[in-house]
Amino acid sequence: MLPLILPVIVMAAWAVADPMLPADSTVPDLARLVAGQDWKVENRSVQAVDKDGKKAVAFDARPNDGLAWLSGFSFGNGEIECDILGRSQPIQGSFVGIAFRVQDAKTFDAVYFRPFNFRAPDQERKAHSVQYVSHPDWTWNRLRNERTGQYEKAIDPAPDGDQWIHARIVIRRPKVEVYVNGATTPSLVVDELSPRTDGSVGFFVGNGSPGAFANLKITAQK
Repeated sequence: MLPLILPVIVMAAWAVADPMLPADSTVPDLARLVAGQDWKVENRSVQAVDKDGKKAVAFDARPNDGLAWLSGFSFGNGEIECDILGRSQPIQGSFVGIAFRVQDAKTFDAVYFRPFNFRAPDQERKAHSVQYVSHPDWTWNRLRNERTGQYEKAIDPAPDGDQWIHARIVIRRPKVEVYVNGATTPSLVVDELSPRTDGSVGFFVGNGSPGAFANLKITAQK
């Protein structure tokens, strides 16, 4: 569960300026997501939460995928970092990740995690821990059938499915690399399947899944 809903403080801008960040880095103001400003949200409600000391946004669970993305934002190549919280139970109950190349609620790429598979007892399930998709054409089931084992992998070392993970997604078209919890070796390396070269950035939760996100940082490649 995601306890303690906090009051939302609406900030003056959707991105927070941090003097310690590179000039090309953006830290979106997640309070404005909860307030319904500067973000678009599809098929989820979003609340502010304080979870394990992190100021986060929590998405509820509903049938079908949910998405939230920055309005009027464009990102091409670079890095996206975020703290992400899913759950290990029930099985098939947690799909949480980052969307990019977002055009609308049906047209986007995403890297997402299946925390219920992180420490699964069998290798087949563990191999489905992190997934790349490119909607609407390349869904997870089409990729599993036609590109078996290429666009989803295990994570080593396997994280705790009930704890926060830190994801760093490096996008240098056509390559997408996914690093988890500060690892220097990527858990997933794929070639993009989308013809899109840019688009917005946001949060993805899959069918029936809740999820929480904190500390989103987007760094465009110079």
